[in-house]
Amino acid sequence: MNRKQIRIVVLLGALSIMGIITVQTYFLLQAWSIREKQLTQSIEIALKNTAYRFSKLNETAIPAANPVHRLSHDYFVVDINNVIDANILEFYLQSEFDKLNLHIAYEYGIYDCHSDRMVYGDFVSADGLSNEAQLGKELPKYSEYTYYFGVRFSSLNKAITSDMTVWLFFTVILLLSVVFFAYSLFIIFKQKRWSELQKDFMNNMTHEFKTPISSIGLAANVISDPEVIHQPERLQVYGTIISEQNTRLNQLVDKVLETAKLETSNIHISPERINLTELVESVTGSFRNSLPKETVFSIKQTGTPVAVSADVVHLTNVIYNLTDNAIKYGPEKPAIEISIQYKNKVVLLHFSDNGPGIPKQYGKKIFQKFFRIQAGNLQAAKGFGLGLYYVGIICKCHGWSISLETHAPSPACFVIKMPVKNHTD
Repeated sequence: MNRKQIRIVVLLGALSIMGIITVQTYFLLQAWSIREKQLTQSIEIALKNTAYRFSKLNETAIPAANPVHRLSHDYFVVDINNVIDANILEFYLQSEFDKLNLHIAYEYGIYDCHSDRMVYGDFVSADGLSNEAQLGKELPKYSEYTYYFGVRFSSLNKAITSDMTVWLFFTVILLLSVVFFAYSLFIIFKQKRWSELQKDFMNNMTHEFKTPISSIGLAANVISDPEVIHQPERLQVYGTIISEQNTRLNQLVDKVLETAKLETSNIHISPERINLTELVESVTGSFRNSLPKETVFSIKQTGTPVAVSADVVHLTNVIYNLTDNAIKYGPEKPAIEISIQYKNKVVLLHFSDNGPGIPKQYGKKIFQKFFRIQAGNLQAAKGFGLGLYYVGIICKCHGWSISLETHAPSPACFVIKMPVKNHTD
């Protein structure tokens, strides 16, 4: 499946999921609204019946208008037109709620016109038990009535939710499906990326192997010529070519085989005290003999020198890889600056060059296995995409951090941060 097809599948899948979520949300809100309306109507009926029972008990006229008034989402007041007995009120309320199968917690209060406040109240749980200790704040007053009581249903939303278990269950299933879909896309893209990286690795490896194999084949053909047997000088030249290319081929094979072992858990670190400046000078010195005279190496040091604790072999390889990258991906006349800063129990090792730099979007990807930037001369340079991956692994094993501090169009600058546990030289 190519990139375009994957994008179409992702787009269609995302639109489908969004459509399903929209429909599910709509029906969920509709179900909530319907259930809330049903529950509210049942409560109003129970409260209205309570008012009618009081009117019969007190032999007073029933208010012409609806005696129940809803002041808020969960608070109702009921007009009685006469004094209210608290014990009778609680009995009437509970009996009416039981008739309509309303098992919902509530608290009530009775308005006292002499003190102008809700003076009596009680909390009744869903099972019908009273508990004054659970009373909330004083219930609000209502200026339109003289004799009335108020009822607040503090768990109204909870009651609605409990009646919508099936809807909520399917909503959770839908959300899990969305999460699974997103995770599946993540795995697909990750696998596709690994496939592309491995494909690039195989292509790079093929090109790397092709040169020494071709050179060995050419030299072998020349040596097999009977006339060359009588020319020792040519035999020696082509024998040297075969030997050098065979050595290079062995090195490439070893590098590929070591890739499988290049994991944090498989690398053994033998730390020792190392003079970092001397090691940097030693590694860069090996490059000076094989590079043009125009190549510029600059090594700077600031702060009081301290010895760093590191595996000398792996640290040497780290310095070599970063220097080799600066040369490989730099201009015809590379200028490499390596600076060492000692400050605040931390050693900062900077590698700067005068190359084209690395785009910001590749700042973290360059430390991934097999990753190579697909742009210009950066891709034209030979390599397996393992150099910076190795550098990142070694830094991690030592407890260091490495980062790319600058991005294209500025030249690349890598910084390794090495914490120093003590300052012994």
